[in-house]
Amino acid sequence: MSQEEKGATNGHAEEDVMEVEPKRRAPRLNERILSSLSRRSVAAHPWHDLEIGPEAPAVFNVVVEITKGSKVKYELDKKTGLIKVDRVLYSSVVYPHNYGFIPRSLCEDNDPMDVLVLMQEPVLPGAFLRARAIGLMPMIDQGEKDDKIIAVCADDPEYRHYNDISELSPHRLQEIRRFFEDYKKNENKDVAVDDFLPAAAAREAIQYSMDLYGQYIMQTLRR
Repeated sequence: MSQEEKGATNGHAEEDVMEVEPKRRAPRLNERILSSLSRRSVAAHPWHDLEIGPEAPAVFNVVVEITKGSKVKYELDKKTGLIKVDRVLYSSVVYPHNYGFIPRSLCEDNDPMDVLVLMQEPVLPGAFLRARAIGLMPMIDQGEKDDKIIAVCADDPEYRHYNDISELSPHRLQEIRRFFEDYKKNENKDVAVDDFLPAAAAREAIQYSMDLYGQYIMQTLRR
């Protein structure tokens, strides 16, 4: 066989191999990835999409932003609904209890209502739980009203029986007060904490924040 014939034969063989090779396919995207890429799919926003709960303002949902014992200040990113790291506390203190916000509530500072939740265990940021209001801590942060709801976890067997802040020990109340008085001192920011108010005042504050949120939604819909 001549070299030309051999070359032609080898050429046909290479073509045959190329023809039988399977074509490479693009990797399959699973449903979770496809959903995240779809413009029609929007992730739930913890402030607006999570219900406050049928028993509000007495018992309500709380989205945890900051874990008990943490020195990291997490907070809700209003645009995305994700929990972001705001800063590490400048003072050598940690949050004495889980801290978060009430969904579908609105305060005069344009943020949801803040809540300190007393319970046995730390809770991861982004989780939500049921809480019962037991008191209100009036607070002024750099000249602006920034009241905090004091609550207990409604599903914690050690704390769920508390109904009013007067049932807590004086030491526990002093611990809470001193944390908020001190946690911004090294940032040269003034925080003033007034006397704690009973559960009835807390429920009134939550109801007011619910009404304010409802008014905001109605105004938005009219635009």
